Amino acid sequence: MSVYTTKEIMEIIPHRQPFLLIDTIEELEPGVRAVGKKCVSFNEPYFGGHFPGNPVMPGVLIIEALAQVGAVAILGLEENKGKTAYFAGIDKARFKQKVLPGDVLMLETKIVKCKGPIGVGEAVATVNGKVAAKAELTFAIGD
Repeated sequence: MSVYTTKEIMEIIPHRQPFLLIDTIEELEPGVRAVGKKCVSFNEPYFGGHFPGNPVMPGVLIIEALAQVGAVAILGLEENKGKTAYFAGIDKARFKQKVLPGDVLMLETKIVKCKGPIGVGEAVATVNGKVAAKAELTFAIGD
């Protein structure tokens, strides 16, 4: 059973369709880590052009989904409620396998450093237990 549904996620982060890239939050330790799930559907709007006849989820959107999971983790803290987590940097991004329609993308982001409004998350996306992408994500919390 998920910790948060899509509707509940939208109460924490400002993202909306078609740019809300997580379906559920499966595990949450506010300020520490979150695990989310994205069921990749053939109906995703980006598949029409990426790539026709060979649909592959864009790597930048996998990174964005990981960032959204991290935003749920950091904005789940009482002192950050109602704020926005902005990207401040992406480092060490690696893409290990394609993410295709029908895949269930598991997204885990651990907050490894936080000083004032700036923090860093270690993020890993997997499909069937195999790493699809990983990155170090820097964020800034603002109003």
